[in-house]
Amino acid sequence: MNADTAPDRAPLRSWLPGFVALAAIWGSSFLFIKVGVTELHPVHLTLYRVATGAATLLVVLAVLRDRLPREPRIWAHLLVVAAFGVALPFTLFGFGEQRVESMLAGIWNATTPLIVLPLAVLVFRTERLTARRAVGLALGFAGVLVVLGVWEGVGGAHFTGQLMCFGAAACYGVAIPYQKKFIAGSAHSGLSLSAAQLLVATAQLALVAPLVAGAPPAPTGLSARVVASVLALGALGTGLAFVINMRNIRLAGASTASTVTYLIPVFAVLVGAVVLGERMNWHQPVGALVVLVGVAVAQGLFGRRRSVPAPAATRVVEPAARG
Repeated sequence: MNADTAPDRAPLRSWLPGFVALAAIWGSSFLFIKVGVTELHPVHLTLYRVATGAATLLVVLAVLRDRLPREPRIWAHLLVVAAFGVALPFTLFGFGEQRVESMLAGIWNATTPLIVLPLAVLVFRTERLTARRAVGLALGFAGVLVVLGVWEGVGGAHFTGQLMCFGAAACYGVAIPYQKKFIAGSAHSGLSLSAAQLLVATAQLALVAPLVAGAPPAPTGLSARVVASVLALGALGTGLAFVINMRNIRLAGASTASTVTYLIPVFAVLVGAVVLGERMNWHQPVGALVVLVGVAVAQGLFGRRRSVPAPAATRVVEPAARG
């Protein structure tokens, strides 16, 4: 996704509130998923969520007088991005949270950069593997093993749920470098591409949902808290959050805005503990910390030097992983 030039030194107060708000919205998404799957099949929850998000972004497009892409090539690539960046991961998180705590799902979401890098290097050839990145990957995957608690043995519904959440992060690992390679260089705004992506994902889910889970239930048959969760997931977590993210990118720059990844699991854990009374084993937060350190090393956040901003025409924004 292309972004406008960000100020080199925007005041902290201009972007920090939006930065924290975005982390809170995306971190809370795992709570809303947990509530939603109590009454909805994960596929139906994803369908309602994505359709609501698409409607939200279409309204924003109309207000800003932007338009959807028209090139068939873009829409063909969006079939892949919508499947791996929206439909599959959202659904896998739903299946996963039928078996694990919402806070644990938020932790697994933070492993996305660890999957993006090797795929970007080996498959899409958009990145180079350096010694620093290799060390970061090794640390990160060591943290993954700690989160899983592999010394306790494998198997059971809880372990399966964790693998489903990890699979969701792996889907983002495919979608992000694919989008960077085949779509990000287009002249369309990030808002336009995201709205189109959600529309495609809605169509995909509308075709698959009846085959996998039967006809979606009528919203009138759902409890108020589940309806509220779907609206929050769609309008806030899948719609409005994107607008906030784009604002953060314009004000703080793409690199700073992308560090929201580190705050998302913090909010997921806090909300899960306070609202749902969830608890974790000692090794899960410890493993999460190791994962985040690995991600930081791989992304060069330790000892990073301030670089000269790239020209607006070449600056690319990688979409952040979200639950």
